Amino acid sequence: MAIKSRNHIEAGFNMSSMTDLIFLLLLFFILASTMASPNDVKINLPQSRSKTTTHPVVAKVSIDNEGKYFVALGKKKPQQIEAENLEEYLSGIVSLDSTTYIALHADRDVAYREVVNVIDIANQHKMKLVIATKNSK
Repeated sequence: MAIKSRNHIEAGFNMSSMTDLIFLLLLFFILASTMASPNDVKINLPQSRSKTTTHPVVAKVSIDNEGKYFVALGKKKPQQIEAENLEEYLSGIVSLDSTTYIALHADRDVAYREVVNVIDIANQHKMKLVIATKNSK
C-alpha cells in the first residue's frame, strides 16, 4: 500500500499583499507632495554673479510680475498684503527681533519703483535687507 503525502506545497507567490503595500505608499506620497509647497508665489528672479550668503531671515517679501506684495514669516505660507500696509507690517516684525534679515524676492519683470519702495522702507526703519537673485553659471 502506497502512502501519499498530503503536504502539497505550491511554488507560487501571492501578490495581493504587495500590491496593497504599493498602493498605500503611492497614496502617502501623493498626499505628502500636495501638502509641501516650498514657494507659493511664482517669481522669476534676476540673475547675478555675486556669491550667495546665508543670513537668518525672519521675513520674506515677494513681489510678483503683477506688482502684488506677499509676506511670509519664517516657513509659513506667504500672505498677500497691500503696498500701503507693507511699511507698518514690516516695522512690526522687525521691532520684535532686529538682528535678523528681511529677504526681498522681486520678479525680474517688476517695475523698478516697487523694489526701491521696499528698499526705502528698509532704510527708514534701519532694517537689514537681502535681495534674492538666481545664480548665473
